[in-house]
Amino acid sequence: MSQQALSSSLSHSPAALSRGLLLLMALAAGMSVANLYYNQPLLADVGRDFGVGPDAVGFISTCTQIGYALGMFLFVPLGDIKERKGLITVLLSLVCVSLIGVATAQNLPWIYIASFAVGITTVVPQILIPLAATLAAPGEQGKAVGTVMSGLLFGILLTRTVSGLIGGTWGWRFMYAVAAAAMLALLMLLRMKLPQNRPMANIRYGQLLGSMGSLVKRYATLRESALIGGANFAAFSVFWTSLSFYVEGEPYRYSSQIAGLFGLVGAAGALGAPVIGRIADRLPPKWIIGLLLALNLVSYLLFGAWGGSLWALIVGVILLDLGVQGAQVANTARIYALEPAARSRINTVQMVTTFLGGAVGSTLGSYAWRHGGWHAVCLAGGGCVLFGFAVWALHRLRREAPAVS
Repeated sequence: MSQQALSSSLSHSPAALSRGLLLLMALAAGMSVANLYYNQPLLADVGRDFGVGPDAVGFISTCTQIGYALGMFLFVPLGDIKERKGLITVLLSLVCVSLIGVATAQNLPWIYIASFAVGITTVVPQILIPLAATLAAPGEQGKAVGTVMSGLLFGILLTRTVSGLIGGTWGWRFMYAVAAAAMLALLMLLRMKLPQNRPMANIRYGQLLGSMGSLVKRYATLRESALIGGANFAAFSVFWTSLSFYVEGEPYRYSSQIAGLFGLVGAAGALGAPVIGRIADRLPPKWIIGLLLALNLVSYLLFGAWGGSLWALIVGVILLDLGVQGAQVANTARIYALEPAARSRINTVQMVTTFLGGAVGSTLGSYAWRHGGWHAVCLAGGGCVLFGFAVWALHRLRREAPAVS
């Protein structure tokens, strides 16, 4: 397949990304990614309603995550060949229906299917991120990506608190009804505010999916970025999967509600993502990524050596979230520069790898806690960070072509 077939001519229209629109896109990313995590604090309530145990009801989360991974692979690349505003409208319509399906579920198979549908249609954030980079003025792509990704991370971190409060007060079905109404409101707002955005590639869908393998083969930086993203999110998931178990015991003895407040602490780290984006617009992102990986390692040193001290735990949470989110922003800024016409496909490679790393990290965190306690958790998370650091260091030792540096 020729490069000409992969890319159409780019329109050099002025950037259409105002500050208000950028903040709206960040809000939309956070609101829509929240659909993936509403179920986590509510699984016990769902299980009691259906009269089933933790294993059966826990499969709801699995169905959601499997759907999300598949949705990223199938739908996010369409942003390169379809008008993104229309694509977002369709996906938000489908996720509204899916959320209503969860809210009205009468049995486990029903809620499994509806949860899978929620996951596969909740990919709007991964369409908004490359759209923000496309609409941003030259030299401001990193700032735009960082702002939207901050909204994404806020959504991930704060959803559990919101879901526990609303679902615990009025029931899990009401929580999903509120989520469906929120997606309908978001659909109408984005339909009014988002500008039209012409696709940059003119290829068939089958070629589109197949070309992602070619992109991975062609760009060493994309391979490095995806592996670092997976390693970082694995370290992130190791910690957050195990934290509630740790703080419920000695020396903290916190309730699950207080444990959930650590998500608010982590959100403080997410505030640094736009700053990292601005720095990535001015300095080589590869060196910023190395520094942020070092921050992740420091966070795990704090957890392991002084995890029994609340101040060390809080500082470590802030550093970990800043490091993970900041590295993702810096990585995204540099891989989007590889081939502007393929940004949606490049984002698919990056995010599918990142969330696969997160799934591995969740499993690893549970296993480490069960068999070795908090110190094993810190070793597992620190090992994930060291893997990402090794990938970064080895890539620095290789001679990179100018197009992929």
